[in-house]
Amino acid sequence: MDAAPQRVPHGGGAAARRRPPIRESTSGVVLVTVGQSWSRYRRRFGSRKTIAQDLKAGIVLGVESVPDGLAAGLLAGVNPLYGLNAYIVGTLFGAVATGSVFMTVQATGAMAVIVADVPEIHGPDAVGAMAMMTVMAGIAMLALGMAGLGKLVRFIPAAVLIGFVNAVAVNIVLSQLANFTGFVSTSGNRLTRAVDTVLHIAQVSWLSILVGAVTVLLILVLERTRLGALSMVVGIVVGSALAQLLPHGAVAMISDVAEVERGIPRLSLPDPSMLLALIVPALSLALVGLVQGAGISGSIPNPDGRYPDASADFRGQGIANIATGMLQGMPVGGSMSATALARAAGAKSASANLFAGIVMVSIVLLFAPLIGYIAMPALAGLLIIIGVRTFKTEQIIMVLKTGPVQIAVFLVTFALTLLIPLQYAVLTGVGLAVVLHIARQSNRVRMKRWVFDDDSGRPLETTPPETLGAGETVILTPYGSLFFASADSFRQQLPTPERDATDAFVILRLRGTDELGVTFLTMLRAYAAEVRAAGATLMVAGIGPRVSAQLASTGVHRAIGEANLFLERPRVGDAVHEAVAEVSRRRTQTG
Repeated sequence: MDAAPQRVPHGGGAAARRRPPIRESTSGVVLVTVGQSWSRYRRRFGSRKTIAQDLKAGIVLGVESVPDGLAAGLLAGVNPLYGLNAYIVGTLFGAVATGSVFMTVQATGAMAVIVADVPEIHGPDAVGAMAMMTVMAGIAMLALGMAGLGKLVRFIPAAVLIGFVNAVAVNIVLSQLANFTGFVSTSGNRLTRAVDTVLHIAQVSWLSILVGAVTVLLILVLERTRLGALSMVVGIVVGSALAQLLPHGAVAMISDVAEVERGIPRLSLPDPSMLLALIVPALSLALVGLVQGAGISGSIPNPDGRYPDASADFRGQGIANIATGMLQGMPVGGSMSATALARAAGAKSASANLFAGIVMVSIVLLFAPLIGYIAMPALAGLLIIIGVRTFKTEQIIMVLKTGPVQIAVFLVTFALTLLIPLQYAVLTGVGLAVVLHIARQSNRVRMKRWVFDDDSGRPLETTPPETLGAGETVILTPYGSLFFASADSFRQQLPTPERDATDAFVILRLRGTDELGVTFLTMLRAYAAEVRAAGATLMVAGIGPRVSAQLASTGVHRAIGEANLFLERPRVGDAVHEAVAEVSRRRTQTG
């Protein structure tokens, strides 16, 4: 049946015939696609049915985040307002940009400790340096996310992460001893400063310790009540109120280190001259932030029951960092504790994080002068609780039971994180893990000899011979990763041809090998020449398409001999049987 004719405006018949009808159709498809995407995006913010629960969760998270954000800035050794700004901007931009509906993007303890170890952040151009480092970390995250490298974090061994996180927990506690005790040590690193504090116990401020201890006690007691996470807020408020009753100047306040003004975070421009100096810490911050965010992506599903795409979360955290860096904040990443708090408070959509950001802004606008009266020992007490709870003894015990390589990686990462700046400790730990992994994989190549001793067609696996004698046929199949580092171990397990190995054949089965590196190909070329010099022949069976292409492009196929190469077949073992049949044919011809 013919389609009904379309109506054509008078006088426009020719033009209408020339007009490509596909254009209208394509535009319609694009509009529908955009409309569907927008509708799907809007669903992340819930509906009228969920707004009440999201508002409640946002209030809880927003109120709790104010002292937590100030504490993050204190932990980083910078103006506490940097931490608060990071919480505000990170939470708002994370709510609209991450793939995870529930992820809360804030300054984490690990990232704050890294910031504390960057000397440029404490220099004369601290504002420009902080903005530059945070924006660079954001660009790195955004680039990884756009490249779809969300699964990259799986290559970071658990031993590295456990060593790093638990050492960070120790660093958090040690870094707050000065604020908690009122004694400022001038010693080298956090460990030596802690020892120095103990040695000068007579010089500590017992009033500061009193305020910090009261704060810690209240948080521990009240969190068991209906207050829950808000016990942190109550503890900080009561501890700070106690400090106001003590003699003036006896306890340090936020107002002593920062001027708190009413207003939203201001624009802060990065300092390009700091680019080279801040590359390493920016990359380390990006790595730590992404790892922590990936933990959320893989453990907390979206409302539809699906787990978010880690790459989308990478992009969202990158955008949040760029915004935070431009608005007087410090680096941010996915916060498991804040995300869990929002979920526990009843969050049903990303609107909970939007409300939390609005609550934080409202508190700053309404109560900014009061923030200056928060006692530093009270914030230090909160951080000490966080540090102690971050230390996971059960994780350490698990690593210690897994083997010497994992133990070595853990101990080195843990020690380096305590002794050197964290940005170098993270990269060193990852590098060490990669080296040890390569070394371990290279030594795991095992060679087996296949012997067909009956008519079943199934091989018997035995230990390969050390030498290759005249007239022998040795079929070998390797197990393990065949790459550059394993080439030497592989070669040591190949039989060495005797001086006269005439009419001997070595059939090397490589089925399942996807790729061979230059080192491995060079080794095969040399072994083929070695057996040929003794009168023997090397055959390679079960060759896949990529390996075949590599052999051809490098000329190794000529060194072995094209007649000695057998491509893999759908049925396992067919290529080996073809090689064995070829050996029999040649012996018959010569024989």
